Amino acid sequence: MNDRETKSSIWSGQVHSALVIAKKNMRIYYTKPPVLIFGVLFPVFFFLAFAIGRPVDVADMVPGMLAMALCFTASAVGPLVTPWERSFGTYERLITSPASLTAILGGDVLAGTAFGLVFSAVPLIVGYVGVGATVSSAAPMAFGILAGAVTFAALGVLLSAPATKAPSQIMMLSNLVRLPLIFVSGVFMPIAQMPVWGRMLAPISPLSYCVDLIRAGYGEDTYFPLWLNIAAVIGFAVVFFALALFFHTRGRRKAVE
Repeated sequence: MNDRETKSSIWSGQVHSALVIAKKNMRIYYTKPPVLIFGVLFPVFFFLAFAIGRPVDVADMVPGMLAMALCFTASAVGPLVTPWERSFGTYERLITSPASLTAILGGDVLAGTAFGLVFSAVPLIVGYVGVGATVSSAAPMAFGILAGAVTFAALGVLLSAPATKAPSQIMMLSNLVRLPLIFVSGVFMPIAQMPVWGRMLAPISPLSYCVDLIRAGYGEDTYFPLWLNIAAVIGFAVVFFALALFFHTRGRRKAVE
């Protein structure tokens, strides 16, 4: 076997490991109460609290609801996996397995992405059936949902990096990060209608670009150029995963020592 075949075999083995880990996460963590509460129920009630009583057409709020659901659901799995496995003693066995840390975290991201994609279909369907919110441009909509799910799943994996065995601590940390992002990302109103401080903070949030792409999918005006939205979502996904790999590597070294 030459070097190219060896590298290909190693690469395919790590991809298989990532898929196995993703399948394991889907089977174990999708039905855990913290995931369902913070990933599914929390954004629904949070949205209703701000939507009820506002003089806004419900159809205009569908893009924000879809983006918020995607953010919460895709980032709900990652913060639970690592601390939960640390508390049950399976984390040490996982990090000493043949699977690389990249494959392990990649599996966590895949599980979070799939969770976000499945549940983001709910507001999409409800918006179409309930209030007639139709998609006029499928390409930016599809890219915004898919790339957004990967980005927020990577954010969730990054938030699980602190070395703790208490899932509640990580879930609370994740909400401390996600909630401010929602308020500065044009979820409840277009960024152009936000106050000056909101427009200044909006570019630092990945959710801003995700919302913009979804609004473009519904035929609404975007705040940022389309190319910038695409580049920003990809860039945030890469940065989040790179940071997750860095901090988890440090935690892995400490665990092995």
